[in-house]
Amino acid sequence: MQLPAISLPKVEFPFDIPVLWHPVVDHFVIALPVVILLLELVNLVLRKKAISGMSFFLILFTVFAAIGAYFTGLVDGSEAYPTLNDAAKEALAAHKNLGTYLMLASGVLLLFKLISMLTDKSIIRVIYIFILIVFVAGIFEQGEEGGELVYKHGLNVAQVKVLDDELFDVQEELDETIEELEEMKASVETEKEENIETNTTQTEAETAVETTPVETEVKKEVETLQVEGMPEEMVQPEIATH
Repeated sequence: MQLPAISLPKVEFPFDIPVLWHPVVDHFVIALPVVILLLELVNLVLRKKAISGMSFFLILFTVFAAIGAYFTGLVDGSEAYPTLNDAAKEALAAHKNLGTYLMLASGVLLLFKLISMLTDKSIIRVIYIFILIVFVAGIFEQGEEGGELVYKHGLNVAQVKVLDDELFDVQEELDETIEELEEMKASVETEKEENIETNTTQTEAETAVETTPVETEVKKEVETLQVEGMPEEMVQPEIATH
């Protein structure tokens, strides 16, 4: 089920949070709620205040761990975000959203634990146990999503980043090669057209040269025929006058 998007105000710290601390803190956020749930289930039978007190302090520690996981996650996510594809960015946004809910839920869990310790009402204890179970289920879901971000999308994995950089370089070289091929193709087409025009001009010139002697010869033959066909001038005999 997709949870409604939620965002919290940005908090500025007087120090820089190191990168890659998120996986370290996450181990506590995942392990502690499981231990707390086991303690509470055992305490349903034993009813020991010592176990309840231990559970309370573990929940308090879980709250701090959840806050730490949230802010270290923001740092690691911001570091990896520019290198992710669209699917990974969408998965990271969902992971952050669920992490925000879990951080707030840890505070609610602590509140109900405190109320259940101060009162003996069974309904409060039932609500607290229910919230704890839902919280543990959410933690497992968050852990699975985090694993997918690492193993499927390569979030903050150095070797994957190296391969992505190499792939980017290869893609860039391929694009440049394609552009060069397109330019060469255009150049060949232009040269081909110029050769065709040159050959056409030469052919027309040769045809003109070959046609000129023929026309001259035909013209001479026509003139000869005209001369031969003309009648000779009649020579009148001289008449003696004496």
